[in-house]
Amino acid sequence: MTTASHGWTALVLAGQRPGIDPLAAHFGIETKALIPVAGELMLNRVLMALADAPEIARIIVLAQNTLKLRAHRDLGWAVEEPRIEFRVSGATISGSVLSAIEDPAIGLPVLVTTADNVMLTPATISEFVAGAGASDVSVALVERSNLEAAVGPNRRTWLTFRGGAFTGANLFALTAPGARNALRFWERVEQDRKSVLRLAAHFGPVLMVKLLLRRMTVDAALKAAGSKLGASAAPVLLSDGRMGVDVDKIEDHALAERLLGHRG
Repeated sequence: MTTASHGWTALVLAGQRPGIDPLAAHFGIETKALIPVAGELMLNRVLMALADAPEIARIIVLAQNTLKLRAHRDLGWAVEEPRIEFRVSGATISGSVLSAIEDPAIGLPVLVTTADNVMLTPATISEFVAGAGASDVSVALVERSNLEAAVGPNRRTWLTFRGGAFTGANLFALTAPGARNALRFWERVEQDRKSVLRLAAHFGPVLMVKLLLRRMTVDAALKAAGSKLGASAAPVLLSDGRMGVDVDKIEDHALAERLLGHRG
């Protein structure tokens, strides 16, 4: 692992929503973050990528049951690593992140990702951090043709704008105080995250109509959305099309194993 020098804190969301996680149940595991992909725990893959990124000074794993994570033998290295900390998360994702950045010991800037973001690499982290500019919030996106060139046709939640369709890459940069406003807003609308129409409706009818008619570019849409929630927001388009793949479903797991197997 390399020595960090740039002072970013990475928050890794490693909990799960109430109830039984279907993917974890399929593999006979209680905790989704502990599902192996191509011979390595999902959480391990993400932590190793972050630990090897020179921009990352500190890593905090947020989960409801940190004892289970810390007890896993394959995460022993992470428990011993001084830059990695395990913290109990709150009731919601956005609330947990907000509590973290309001902790004087953490503050900003913060990079947020998830335990199922198994395609994450140090190179992508560097690309994303370099692309996160002066906005309060930067959102990593992958353009559809880029993803399909890397992995083939794929079912994702596509956000369609003038100039292309994009999917999220489970990577966010929170760099300025306005990010708190974005998190408070997201806490109110989090349940609609998988529905483009319901999510757009929270931003008002004018913006919703423009989005439906594909009148806005992705940059303009995020700028307009940011103005609604009191935070500047901008996209960072990633070059690695595989970053549009996270592991939410059984078919995602099979695809990730194929892609990681090809990586060697």
